[in-house]
Amino acid sequence: MKLENYHNVYFLGIGGIGMSAIARWFLKKGLLVFGYDRTPTLLTADLQREGMQIHYEDAVQHIPAEVLSGKEKTLVVFTPAIPKDHQEYNYLKAQGYTIMKRSEVLGLLTKNYRTIAVAGTHGKTTTSSMIAHILKSARVNMVGFLGGITTNYESNLVMEGEVNPNTIVVVEADEFDRSFLRLFPHTAVVTSADADHLDIYGNHESMLTSFREFIRQINEGGELIIHESVDALLTAGIQLKCKITYGMSRGQFFAGNIAVTRGRDGFFEFDLYGFDTGYRITLGVPGFHNVENAIAAALACYRNGISMEVIKSALASFKGVKRRFEFVVKSDKVVYVDDYAHHPTEIEAFLQSMRSMYPGKKLTVVFQPHLYTRTRDFADGFAKSLSLADDVLLMDIYPARELPIPGVDADMIFKQVTAKNKERCGKNNLLEKIKSRQLQVLATVGAGDIDTFVQPIKEILKERYEG
Repeated sequence: MKLENYHNVYFLGIGGIGMSAIARWFLKKGLLVFGYDRTPTLLTADLQREGMQIHYEDAVQHIPAEVLSGKEKTLVVFTPAIPKDHQEYNYLKAQGYTIMKRSEVLGLLTKNYRTIAVAGTHGKTTTSSMIAHILKSARVNMVGFLGGITTNYESNLVMEGEVNPNTIVVVEADEFDRSFLRLFPHTAVVTSADADHLDIYGNHESMLTSFREFIRQINEGGELIIHESVDALLTAGIQLKCKITYGMSRGQFFAGNIAVTRGRDGFFEFDLYGFDTGYRITLGVPGFHNVENAIAAALACYRNGISMEVIKSALASFKGVKRRFEFVVKSDKVVYVDDYAHHPTEIEAFLQSMRSMYPGKKLTVVFQPHLYTRTRDFADGFAKSLSLADDVLLMDIYPARELPIPGVDADMIFKQVTAKNKERCGKNNLLEKIKSRQLQVLATVGAGDIDTFVQPIKEILKERYEG
């Protein structure tokens, strides 16, 4: 099929971070873009301001007239999060509309371009955003479909120059629902492969099998950039023309002399080893995990023709991704950081970095578990990682697409947390719990709707510590 044959695109689940990037692309290409989502958000408000028509009630009568009267010219794109009993989806399917998953559309959008695809259970959003920022800074023709809102551009769609046969496309290769198997990249980056999405895969080995399939889909003449910790696990028996390994302290490319530059807002500096010449890298974002992300991004861009001088400058000017180690309040009296971490490994890396940046300070963490299945599968890991904090406020599980599972709740985590202080809370009393505490360093963590509390918490802290 040819996407250029369509005049209208209708997104079911347009507020999803991956869906909205594609919606923005079609709008920039001059198509009429419409959408449904369950609830309005800051992102859907932005999409509406940009010119997209969006509604929030699942009802056939709300399907736009242009869609209803233009079946042959309309492409319907849906996210797997749309429930099977969705009225609009089922109506459009019964009427014979062309309906595609987001991953299928992304595969069509990228297939004719030199593609850099970033896969991994952690780090893919920041790494792909770093790559997009470096390429844009280098002023090469590029498009980035990202899984987060970049602070530099306030968007999850980043573009530079014109779209032509030389354009480089940067995408997140999402393992959820095996979506990344729609991609055939020239450069594949694999940051990690911890067990996750076991509701989809059943077990870790099944997930690893999908990662191996993704690696096999690298174009002939392409290359793999892979974290050394998962290299042997994922590439054994796979013939690759070019494989490059990296890591924090091991691999062909690695970091040394890592320093937290406290005089410079707590950002990180390190020496990048592996090239004939050593390079001192200064990051515009904090976190040990971002040292590794930066190495992967630097390698991906260098292998695609970008000079190390441009890469160094771009990494220093990269301001990060919304909800990835995002400073909300930073003063001499209190620091507040919001982060999207929703897997034990991510939380551990985040809290270790916070400890390094603010040694001796009391660390209070608010965590909202995401999904019943993830809580069930990783309760021990969540408890261990959260125990790095001094004070833990544990919220109820955010269910997202899932129905409750008998016997699975946040108490599975809570009872194993060994922090000095811990307390359960809900949405109804979280702000009161925050007000009752003397805070030094505060973090809100999770992938659910905990982000809706960021602004109210910010106002509480501003009033108490700066008012």
